[in-house]
Amino acid sequence: MTKVLIALDYGLSARMIAEKGFELAKSMNAKVTLLHVVADDSYYNSIDSEPFMGFYGYDFFNIDNNLSLIESSINFLGNIKSHLKASDIEIIAEQGDFPTVILDTAKRLHVTIIVIGSHSHNWLEKAVMGSVTESVLKETKIPLFIIPIKEHK
Repeated sequence: MTKVLIALDYGLSARMIAEKGFELAKSMNAKVTLLHVVADDSYYNSIDSEPFMGFYGYDFFNIDNNLSLIESSINFLGNIKSHLKASDIEIIAEQGDFPTVILDTAKRLHVTIIVIGSHSHNWLEKAVMGSVTESVLKETKIPLFIIPIKEHK
């Protein structure tokens, strides 16, 4: 079976990446998995986000433990799944190093292709997320579908 893993962060581009990845998966008649990797709290505390996809984030300053990050991530992915109107999409939220979790999940699920965005919106995303795409590209033998993102203020 053909499988597509769509790796998403909490950026405003998540909706576009999910839509483009889902479109690719449909053209391949593939099973889709949405993945969000939960990083340490400091990553979420420094994100300047606004409501999107019906997801208002969570109170970045009152996170009690990692379980709340995982639960918020599952809700976030559930909103994207609803937006794509496909009940058979699998959603996964795991904690760890971004590229390591993406690659380990792709191997565990035996995916055919990984969909990931590459964007540089601010210095944090350049430092953290830009390097994620680069690390995944360097380490994988699984084909990547990289979606370039340019967010405008």
